[in-house]
Amino acid sequence: MFDMMGMLGKMKDLQAKMKEAQDSLSSIVETAEAGAGMVRVTVNGKKQLLKVEIDEDLMSPKDREVVQDLVVAATNKAMENIEDKIKTHLQKATEGSLPNIPGMDLGKMFG
Repeated sequence: MFDMMGMLGKMKDLQAKMKEAQDSLSSIVETAEAGAGMVRVTVNGKKQLLKVEIDEDLMSPKDREVVQDLVVAATNKAMENIEDKIKTHLQKATEGSLPNIPGMDLGKMFG
């Protein structure tokens, strides 16, 4: 027989764990670079840009467009790389809260 109260308890536990996991996403960071390291950006698990570092050799006005392109490239790479860290973090945070349900990927719920 299906234990509805037990399942509701597990769902409440899952909700609490997911909230805690989401709140801690800001502690997960990823840094990526573009232009052979001339531009580096750092993002967090909440997909916020935290830091932009630009090599001083690129700081001339004639290189303005190159710098802009490299910042975009590095930011996109960091955002792409952080996805796996977010998924792993959320999976670990909710591990054991619910039975393994095929096709249910909690990492995709908050991407």
